[in-house]
Amino acid sequence: MAVSRLVNRNVVAERGRTSMRLEPELWDLLSEICEREAQDMSTLVRQIEAAGHAGGRTSAVRVYVTTYFYTAATEVGHAAAGHGPLLRRVAPELARSAA
Repeated sequence: MAVSRLVNRNVVAERGRTSMRLEPELWDLLSEICEREAQDMSTLVRQIEAAGHAGGRTSAVRVYVTTYFYTAATEVGHAAAGHGPLLRRVAPELARSAA
């Protein structure tokens, strides 16, 4: 039987203190969002819940994290990070300096 990688943590949500199980990478990304947005985890989770995602709280958080970083992943940012073949089409000068 496989051991789950999910990490259980407590947060304060709309209806009080609760727990959420997320992958460690998602917890890290959620913490980064909190730092970038200058707010604590519970405040962010309450805002995510208030947005009214059709799934449960954990699903809403996963979608929020994905959307947050997807929105920030512009073509220029993608190229500056040296990711993929898009780099050669969008910013060939960055592709040369990344090599």
